[in-house]
Amino acid sequence: MHDTEEALFRAVHGIAGRLAGQPVPVVMDALLRGLPKAPGLEVTEIRRIAEEISVGRDPSGL
Repeated sequence: MHDTEEALFRAVHGIAGRLAGQPVPVVMDALLRGLPKAPGLEVTEIRRIAEEISVGRDPSGL
C-alpha cells in the first residue's frame, strides 16, 4: 500500500471511530479538515465516505 493511501485509510478509520452515527454534514466537515491531500480524491467521494460513516459503517476496511 502506498504511504498516501495508508494515511487516507487511517484518517478515515479514525474519523469513523469518533463520528459514527453523526449527521453527514458533521462527518463531511471532519473529513474535509482531517484527510490528507491526495490526487484524485473528489468531494463526491468524500461525501460517499461521510454517508457511510453517518450510518455507522467504517469504509476504511481497517
